[in-house]
Order: sequence, then structure tokens, then C-alpha cells
Amino acid sequence: MPSADPIAQTSAVDSDNLVIPLIDFSLFLTGTPAQRQATAAAILTGFQTAGFIYLTNHPISPSTLSTVFSTSAKFFTRPTSQKHALAWTTPRANRGYTATGREKTTTLTSKEEVEKLRGAAPDLKESFEIGREGAEGMPNNWPSDDDNDAVIFKDIMLNFHDECKTLHIEVMRAIAVGMGLSEAYFDSYTDVGDNTLRLLHYPPAAKDMFKNKLQVRAGEHTDYGSITLLFQDNRGGLQVKSPNGTFIDATPISGTVVINAGDLLARWSNDSIKSTLHRVVEPPASTEGNTHPARYSVAYFCNPNFDSQIEAIEGTYGGDKGERKYAGINSGDYLEMRLAATY
Repeated sequence: MPSADPIAQTSAVDSDNLVIPLIDFSLFLTGTPAQRQATAAAILTGFQTAGFIYLTNHPISPSTLSTVFSTSAKFFTRPTSQKHALAWTTPRANRGYTATGREKTTTLTSKEEVEKLRGAAPDLKESFEIGREGAEGMPNNWPSDDDNDAVIFKDIMLNFHDECKTLHIEVMRAIAVGMGLSEAYFDSYTDVGDNTLRLLHYPPAAKDMFKNKLQVRAGEHTDYGSITLLFQDNRGGLQVKSPNGTFIDATPISGTVVINAGDLLARWSNDSIKSTLHRVVEPPASTEGNTHPARYSVAYFCNPNFDSQIEAIEGTYGGDKGERKYAGINSGDYLEMRLAATY
């Protein structure tokens, strides 16, 4: 049950001027009008100040997440030849398997500069991307359905894709309410579900690999779309850049989803919402032995429908809010451009 206090707040992270709020999302989904409004305001404030929030009491169940994580881990144990047969396709489709070292997450947009950085310090991760099923010309690269594990994998991941799509819609509704817009303002931008479910495996890594200061599990970057839903295991390693320029640990909290704003949401809001730099490094605490253990996470990259035109929302510019900073841009074209430089 939602609490009686509509403005009760705690922080998931509070360090070096970076405050990431921990917000009870049930207050928006089922709370009183005052609780819904206060929760929406807290969500918007978190995105405006940190670019990140943690949500607790969200509608995706612990049992669902446990199943998704175990199924993901099992997928990555498949033989290398099977995984390579499902290789990532194109920036537009953004579906399939990516081997360790293929992608380099970075703020760079020049393919040549990204290639140079990849050569010096490739990201230490492998991933599998799943888009909405049935998108014309962009089929998912599913494992062969001639074995039972492949059938189970597909069913679990498609169901989870749908659950995350629903959560995306609800979070965007909360942002709309916080901004003083109609609750349904973003619905026509989120109804298709042009989103990407990414399963991530960071393999065990020798500690001395990280003596190279450029070497990380995932380089510093911003995300490209509207918001990202991130489900972490308990290993740690996610860091968020503070306003003072240091990277702060975004420590896993059981039962929560970490959500960050992406570049297209920042453009939509005329930069009143922040798309904040983040990265994945070795675990923050020392571990015994000479190897850091594997890390698993599941990210759901939420995007405006690919045919959407993204223009700064009225009321986010003009007067003391300053000039409009960005020309309008097509969502699908922008995402394709950013992905093309990364791979």
C-alpha cells in the first residue's frame, strides 16, 4: 500500500553533489492524486538534477527478474559458434549478438576516433539485443527453435520486452505530469514499442587488466533514447558522473530499477532534463584472488517510436528559460546515426 506521506523521499546515492533519489513508484501508479503529483514531481526533479533515479515498488516482479537473469546467463554459456551465428545486424535494426570487444561505448561520434579507442581499450562485455517482434525488415536473431531452451528463451524475453514497454509508458506519463503536460502527452510516441532489450554479460576479468586506466567494462557514455531501464545484479560497477566531474558508484539496491534519461529526452526538454555520463568499471570493493567475477545486467533502452519527430516541448524554452537549443530530428534516424558510430 502507498504510504500516507505524499512527499517522503530517500536517496539511493548522495555523494559529491550527486543525489539520485529512491522513489516509490506505487505512489504514482495507485496513490492518491496528491501522491501521484508529488511522485511525478520527484521523478522529474531527479532527471533534471542527476539524470538518474531508482524506482522501488515498480510492477515488474522479483520472480520475473530472477527468471530473466538466469535465462540470460544460460544464453551466454552457449558455444561461441552458436552465438556468432546470431551476430548483430545493422544500426537500424540493432538486433543480435555482439561479442566482447565489438562495441565501444563512448561520447565520440567519429567512427575513426571510436575505432582508435576500441583498439586501445575494448569494452569487456558481450551482449544480445532484442527488438520488438514483427518489425518490418528487422527480424530478431533468435536461437534455433529446434531445442527447448531456445523456445523458452524467446517466450521469456518477448514477455519481458512487453512488461518493460508498459513500464516505459508509465514513467513517461509521470514525466509528463511532472512537467505540467497532459498525462497522455507521450503516449503517441511510446505506443509502438521501438525499444531494445539488451542482455549483458561482463566476463570475469583479471585485476591487472584494469591497470590500463582506459580499460573499463563499458566506457563512459550517455544513452541515446528517451529513458533506459537498468536491472543490476549485486556485483556493482555502474558509476555515474557527478556535477563535480567525478564518477560515483551507483550501488545496486535489491528490488529496484535504475532509470536514466537519454539524449532524445534531453533534446525534448531543451536540456532541462539531463542525459548524464555513466560507465561500468570493475567492482568497487576488493575481492579475493586475482580475478574480478562476472557481472550480469539487463538494460531496456526506451525510444520514441522510430517515425517520431522530436521537437523541444513548448514551455521548455523562451524567456528566462533561454533559446531553443536543437533543431527537430527524426527519432529513428538519430538512433541509427549514434549506433553506427559505436559498432
